[in-house]
Amino acid sequence: MPTSLTLEQHLAGLHAAMLAFARHAGAAGLDVPVPTCPEWTVRRLVGHQGAVHRWAAGALRGEDLDWAPVEKAGRSSADPVDWLRDGAIALVRALVEADDDTPAPVFLADPPASPRRFWARRLCHETTIHGVDALAADLGRLPRAEETWIERDLALDGLDELLLGFVPRERSRLRTEPGEAPVTLVVRPTDADHAYTVRVSDDVPVTVRHDDGAAAAGDREVTGNAVQLYLALWHRSDELAASDVWPLWHHAAVR
Repeated sequence: MPTSLTLEQHLAGLHAAMLAFARHAGAAGLDVPVPTCPEWTVRRLVGHQGAVHRWAAGALRGEDLDWAPVEKAGRSSADPVDWLRDGAIALVRALVEADDDTPAPVFLADPPASPRRFWARRLCHETTIHGVDALAADLGRLPRAEETWIERDLALDGLDELLLGFVPRERSRLRTEPGEAPVTLVVRPTDADHAYTVRVSDDVPVTVRHDDGAAAAGDREVTGNAVQLYLALWHRSDELAASDVWPLWHHAAVR
């Protein structure tokens, strides 16, 4: 999972996402449904994200937190949005205080060598995508890329993490049905020079980043700017849903 972003840029992305998350969660109201997360309310969204922040901070400190009580405490807090902010502050403190050789569990295919860098990046994107969920709750619908605060470089980094880190895992459900021929999907950002191919078969998906985007070819293609693709591949927007990529992607891809 290559990244051209620095630790400071991932922390800045986390900060921007938290500002948007808190603003839209507060404006929407805690008991409002989240269109991008069926069966979730804003309260549950806040509890989930706050628990993720606290778990990751604990992991960087060598602690193993029990998830369920932490999430429950957030949902039942007198001010869940303030509780969310407190957890994000503690996470940033843990990331800043950790060293590059601080041990912590990581996952995804080809993770960065430093757990600190892994978690700064992962929580930047985790908080960004769930911040979009809060925006969706505030809007009452799926948002468009132009309605978010997300910048191109962050979205491109998120595509690298998703396509090169999440998709090729052994546990990936992005597979063809037994007996079906393999399919190669092309993901082509219109505002970058590179593109991706994802070979989907009944085995583990194989993703290749083509730094010469013209070299990427396949059976199906989805095209859009980086932010549109970032949101669409995480199922947070329907701007690009007309593409024939989506039946396969929506059937089994990550959420």
